[in-house]
Amino acid sequence: MSPPELRDVQGPSALGGGWRRSLDLLYLIAATEFKRTYFGTALGYLWSVGRPLMLFGVLLAVFTQAFHLGSQVAHYPVLLLLNVVLFGFFQEATATAVGSIVAQESVVRKTQFPRLVIPLSVVLTALFNLGLNLVVVFAFILAFGVTPAWTWLLLPVLVGMMFVFTTAVSMIVSSLYPRFRDVGILWTVTVTALFYATPVLYPLERVSGRLRDVLAFNPLSPIFDLARRWIIDSHAPAPGAAVSGGHLRLAAAMAIYAVVCVLAVLIFRREAPRIAEEL
Repeated sequence: MSPPELRDVQGPSALGGGWRRSLDLLYLIAATEFKRTYFGTALGYLWSVGRPLMLFGVLLAVFTQAFHLGSQVAHYPVLLLLNVVLFGFFQEATATAVGSIVAQESVVRKTQFPRLVIPLSVVLTALFNLGLNLVVVFAFILAFGVTPAWTWLLLPVLVGMMFVFTTAVSMIVSSLYPRFRDVGILWTVTVTALFYATPVLYPLERVSGRLRDVLAFNPLSPIFDLARRWIIDSHAPAPGAAVSGGHLRLAAAMAIYAVVCVLAVLIFRREAPRIAEEL
């Protein structure tokens, strides 16, 4: 009698256990992590607002005094604050997501745990922080005399676009990190470069020449242009309007956005069953 044929056994998939179980776990982990982050601190949840405000204060002093953008850009202080908060969400979520699956090694190796829940919970926790920060941001916006507009109702669209792209990047870096630990170092450098390559500190039209056209390919640039136009200054240039060949460059940035989202699904689905082996 011939011995039975040995076959590879796939590990748990990205959503092992079904959507309902995954959603329940997602909210439980995200809410628990959000509470634990500030547990035992003197200021508690105020740190969620305090961190971006401290960075905002430093950047505001530098870019208004050294580069004099405050006199050249309408409502620059609150524009800078809004941009810092939005990019802070992206940076916080993706940086934490890199090692999130490895940090849950004991759970991933021993249970049929849906792998996708781990990076998604990191992004959802960062989204809770973003919600608190935006309350403070809009208080500053009103205090600085920005007139409310109907386009403020489009804020969920901006947050949704940031959430989708942030989730996609988090899925990629978190699923690759167990196999390639260099991802952690590479992403630290990449997210810093993205901070300066995204119109956070400056409006895109203030960048000169060819560099401005290159920065327009950044898939985050149209989101920040829309945030400025919809929330701060309705007369600001529309996405793509400040660069040569604007519509083509805007289409390219949107295409890169879409490609990153598709790659995130493909890469995570491929890596999820083998993550436990790599830990």
